[in-house]
Amino acid sequence: MSTPYPFTALVGQDDLRLALLLNAVSPAVGGVLVRGEKGTAKSTAVRALSALVPEVEVVAGCRFSCAPGAPDPACPDGPHETGPGTSRAARMVELPVGASEDRLVGALDIERALAEGVKAFEPGLLADAHRGILYVDEVNLLHDHLVDLLLDAAAMGASYVEREGVSVRHAARFLLVGTMNPEEGELRPQLLDRFGLTVEVAASREPDQRVEVVKRRLAYDDDPEGFAGKWEQEESAVRARIVAARDLLPSVRLGDAALRQIAATCAAFEVDGMRADIVMARTATALAAWAGRTDVLAEDVRQAALLALPHRRRRNPFDAPGLDEDKLDDTLEEFGGQDDEPDPDGDGDGDGDGPGGGGGQPPQDAPEGDGPDAGGDQAADIPAQGEPSDSGEQKAPAGGGEQAAARASEPFRTKMLSVPGLGEGAAGRRSRARTEHGRTTGARRPRGALTKLHLAATVQAAAPHQRARGRSGPGLVVRRDDLRQATREGREGNLVLFVVDASGSMAARQRMSAVKGAVLSLLLDAYQRRDKVGLVTFRGSSADVALPPTSSVDAAAVRLESLPTGGRTPLSAGLLKAHDVLRVERLRDPARRPLVVVVTDGRATGGPEPVALAGRAARLLAAEGTASVVVDCESGPVRLGLAGQLAAELGGTAVTLDELRADSIAGLVKEVRQMQGLQSNSRRVA
Repeated sequence: MSTPYPFTALVGQDDLRLALLLNAVSPAVGGVLVRGEKGTAKSTAVRALSALVPEVEVVAGCRFSCAPGAPDPACPDGPHETGPGTSRAARMVELPVGASEDRLVGALDIERALAEGVKAFEPGLLADAHRGILYVDEVNLLHDHLVDLLLDAAAMGASYVEREGVSVRHAARFLLVGTMNPEEGELRPQLLDRFGLTVEVAASREPDQRVEVVKRRLAYDDDPEGFAGKWEQEESAVRARIVAARDLLPSVRLGDAALRQIAATCAAFEVDGMRADIVMARTATALAAWAGRTDVLAEDVRQAALLALPHRRRRNPFDAPGLDEDKLDDTLEEFGGQDDEPDPDGDGDGDGDGPGGGGGQPPQDAPEGDGPDAGGDQAADIPAQGEPSDSGEQKAPAGGGEQAAARASEPFRTKMLSVPGLGEGAAGRRSRARTEHGRTTGARRPRGALTKLHLAATVQAAAPHQRARGRSGPGLVVRRDDLRQATREGREGNLVLFVVDASGSMAARQRMSAVKGAVLSLLLDAYQRRDKVGLVTFRGSSADVALPPTSSVDAAAVRLESLPTGGRTPLSAGLLKAHDVLRVERLRDPARRPLVVVVTDGRATGGPEPVALAGRAARLLAAEGTASVVVDCESGPVRLGLAGQLAAELGGTAVTLDELRADSIAGLVKEVRQMQGLQSNSRRVA
């Protein structure tokens, strides 16, 4: 086993280290979500924490880590007698993004269960993580069905494995820690709320801090054991402080004044539900214990709010998590009470043990900086393409013929756009596909391990052979060749490639604002349906890939917001660029089907025969079977219908901006007219 990087050797990242330590003191806080760019010690810090968590007492030989003083009465390895157990290090279990359902919850031997009535169960990662740490790197890329299982286990503290009426249950209470790069996509709101605390990390821009990071990383890589040995004294001190804080935790008093501040803060920031209040209370209590106090102070409440509330204030995936600290201070001051203890050392931070307010920080000898990360994930920062003007609109960079970028109008709920046919891509919520989860449509022989038994088909396959197999009792003699896998139909996520016309014909301020609002609405729909998205824009004399295909719809929203307009309309260049992007993506992910959404008024200008070139480019996409939708942005009393002609060339459909709305005015008018017609007919009959 490789020597982990010492937790106390991390440079800077005070909030990250404090959030992890608070969960080590009080696992009831509910885990940590770490958001940030690659190379900022996210993975390193989480893996280093496992060496500081105190050992746990377990029943000898129990695969489910039952506590000897209070064993789980429903443990599959039980029943256990109460008595002395054995000590072992708390486990840190890593859940791979591409793990199967059986790997997460465990596997039940269906053949033995049917033929012998034996519950032969192989525990999964949830069992291994019980009373330990479950770490998910790139948690935002976790498949939906695994997210559902995690949510169930986190809510109930137990994992259930169900296979055709045969079930196994075991305890699964763990500290959930996730790391993610926001540029690669956001989390589902349900899972986001399950994380007690969240921390934003970023690389330092201070040269001295970066130098210290490099020095320590190189020293560790040259001699991991020797480097860890130099930090063992600091590691032991933090480990002892965690144990002391755990022992002190039951004695910490959460006074009414602190509770009022917690409730007022959650109400002031309009967080949903009551989980935020509970998490803040537990975090403030852990902060006091970490500082060696038995009373919760206002500083603890403030620090708890900064860690527990930012990710709970998001209303849509385009909102950046954050907290208005001035508003927080005003709320705490307004609802401050009299039962908070005065500052013990008079320095205003409520704690004499470390910087940062609240519960303080772990020991730190080096200048602040960024810890090393053995193998994180890096996404380039999105450069700002324009600065906001006084009027709130962004100005495009200087360039010939460019006009200021218009802000997008308010997003709306869009109609369902899907790819025809039946796919086999990654699980999502857009187009029909053969998936592991969904409604059962048939049965087939398993191609490997059996995961979803089709019971009726299995019995039908085994029934004709019962006499030949010597069946003499009521039981059914089942062989492996009889087993049938259920085939299921669900929904898949697609690659939604937006091809947006940013030419001068689209540049009217109010019109471009509506167009951007429509694209933003489609991006929001793509986020909810678990799609990858890409953005191609065309104007002037060429087309550009503004955003390569990614799972981050908020990155696409940022690029869209600063999109300038102006120049001619090279429609053919935009379609050809889309063709090139799809060609590359088919090599990377051949199972993910694309949906091209062309946002244009259909005009084509610039160069020789622009209309003919656009038609040939459209037919090239159609020949490859690419599903497409044209969003017709043409406005005014006189319309040429060019977008409809483009849709015909693409072999797709055309919708206007009004028709794109799920609750469009056009649809409402149509319904009213139909009702009026029915009423008129009924009068004639009468």
